[in-house]
Parts: sequence; C-alpha cells; structure tokens
Amino acid sequence: MSITQWLSGPNGQLLSSSAVIVILVLMLFMSVRLYISYRNKSIYRLLITAITLIIVKQCLLAALAFPGWSLSSWLYLDFTILQIISFIIINFVFMKLYTGRSVQLKVIPFIIMSMMTCVIAGIQFAIAPLTMETAIRSQNLTFPALDFYGIIVIFMIMLDTRSANMSSKYYASLIVFIASELARLADAYVFHGSLIWVISMSQLLPIVYYTLLFVLLFEWVIERLLYSYQSSIMDGLTGLYNRRHFYLKAEQLLQSSKPIAVLFCDIDNFKKVNDTHGHYKADGVLKQVAEIIKEESSGIGSAGRYGGEELLSCISIKRVKPEIVAESIRRRIEQETIVTISVGFSTSKESGDIPKMIKQADEAMYHSKTTGKNKVTPYKAAASRRKPLAQG
Repeated sequence: MSITQWLSGPNGQLLSSSAVIVILVLMLFMSVRLYISYRNKSIYRLLITAITLIIVKQCLLAALAFPGWSLSSWLYLDFTILQIISFIIINFVFMKLYTGRSVQLKVIPFIIMSMMTCVIAGIQFAIAPLTMETAIRSQNLTFPALDFYGIIVIFMIMLDTRSANMSSKYYASLIVFIASELARLADAYVFHGSLIWVISMSQLLPIVYYTLLFVLLFEWVIERLLYSYQSSIMDGLTGLYNRRHFYLKAEQLLQSSKPIAVLFCDIDNFKKVNDTHGHYKADGVLKQVAEIIKEESSGIGSAGRYGGEELLSCISIKRVKPEIVAESIRRRIEQETIVTISVGFSTSKESGDIPKMIKQADEAMYHSKTTGKNKVTPYKAAASRRKPLAQG
C-alpha cells in the first residue's frame, strides 16, 4: 500500500482528525488563558465556543475512521450545520482580534450568515427528508444545499476581509480552507472516491488550515504579552523607560559597567510652551526632547522619564565624558526644538547609590536652572559653589 492510498483511507482520516484535535486543544488552552486574563470576555467566549464545536466535529470524524462506526442522519445534519457556524464564528473572532478598534467590524452580517445556515438546513430537509435508512451510511451523506451555502459563506467572509486589512497568513488560511472544502465536495459529488489524491487533499489540508490559525492566535498572544510588558516599563507619551524601570536599568549598568553617570534634564519654561502653544504642541516638543536624549544615550546607556518635563539618562563613562554627552544633548535640543534644557549630572565617583546619584544630578540641574538655564552643571561644581554660601 502506497502512502497516498494509506492517507486516503480511514487511517488518513484518523491521522488528520487527531492532528487537528491536538492543534485545537492548544488553541483552546490559549483562549481560556486569554478569557481569564483580559477584560474583553465576550470575544474570547466566542473563540472558546467555536474551538469547542470544531473539536467535537473532529472527534466525530475520528470516530468514523473506525470500522463499524456510523452517525445517524440527524446527527450528521447537525454536524454539518455546526461546521459552517463554527467557521463563521472563528473568522469573526480572528477579524475582531486583529483589527480591534481600527475597523468598525459589523456583527450583523455574521449573525445573518449563521441564521441562514439553519434556514438552508430547513430547506434541505424539506427537499430531502431524512429517514432511518440513511443512518446506515451516514458517513457518506451529502447535503447539497448546505454544502453549496458553505462555499458561499467562505467567499462572503473573504469579501468582508477587504476592509479589515488582515495579515497574509489569515488570507492563506482561507485559501487553504476553500481548497480543502472543494476537494471534499469534488470527491463527494463528482469522483465518489475514485481519485485517491483528491481524498488525501480533503483530509490533509485541514491540518494546514488549523496550523495557520494556531500560528495567527499564537502571534497575537505574543503581541499582547509584549504590549503588556512594554506598557509596564515604558512611559506612554515619550517612549522612554518609566521611573521604576529606569532605576532597574541604571542599577544593572552600575553593576556591569563602572564608572557611570546620571544626567538629569529639565525643559526650560515648559509651562509657557503649554500656555502659549497648547498641550498637543507641548507633548510633541516633549517627545522631540525625549527622542534626542534617547539617541544620545543609545549604545552607552538608557533614558527614562522622571516625571513631567524631567528626563533622565544613565550612561557608561568608560570611553566618553559625561559633560560631552550632556552638552551634546543640550546643544541639539536648542538647535532642533523650540525649547532649551537645563542639565545636571553626577557620577558614580560621587556616590555608588543610584537614588543618591539621581538626587545629586537633580541638585546640579537646579543650579543650572537658577543660574541662567540652558546650561550643563556637574554635581561637583554645584556642591563646591554651595559650600561657601553655607559657611557665610
């Protein structure tokens, strides 16, 4: 017996259904985790429902692969209806997941398609009533009206995705699914089991289809995890590390790359920018300043947002001088934006404690701010000028 002959028989069906069930169980596990973890319960509930229906369908197909097993004609009709409805639901879910709020996906067409499935099934029953005799060969039953409608549903969903701008993997999955269905229908209505390769296609292509769906869901979960992680460490407006994560990055840099310096930057007259140009323009300026600090820190350290218009940079000073980096930041901001900044910096020579270094850099920045603005002050200079005043 050749591989093609083996795949076209009951063993091929058992292999196909078993592989699909494994894939679907993994998808179901991810769906349950999403349902537990996120707020949008309804969409994940639909996903769980669709996957469960498809698992039931595949279990029935696997059962039919065993000699002597058959389905009643009524159960097979229900099975065909659920196959179409589950396909509609799972495609709606994936379109909803990948488009989010960017596209106003209308649920009504999908509800109508699902309701029409039941209507077509009623028409099918009216045309050809099911009898007990058909139960003997239930696995060979065909429902022309439902099968034809199933193909229409696929094309309707493909047309509906034009406005959704889905990924290439999603379109590939639809193409694979329609090829699988056409092979199944060709075998059932035209070739009647005479072409082995057609049977093999109808049994193997579902594995490819559900594998593509699994990859789509897996990629979406990874994107969500990355987004959640980035949200926990990044400032939403500037794209810099938030204060908590900046402290962590600075500690890591201190442990791995002594000596280091902390630069404390404050935008001069930022309130005036807000009052004069509005919050939208002020936010844009803040983003520009943050991007410059991030670029100047790249490769030698990290940048973060301390709060408001106060931004931080932590850099290794093994090969660069902190005053040169600070002056480069100050000069670029003066030349490339409509604002200036006051900068202060402290090094690990003054303190080996990150919070204390930030405090010292803040004091140095305050000295820049109170002595003319738009300048760079090292902590040593600010401290030495403060001591005589304290003695006096």
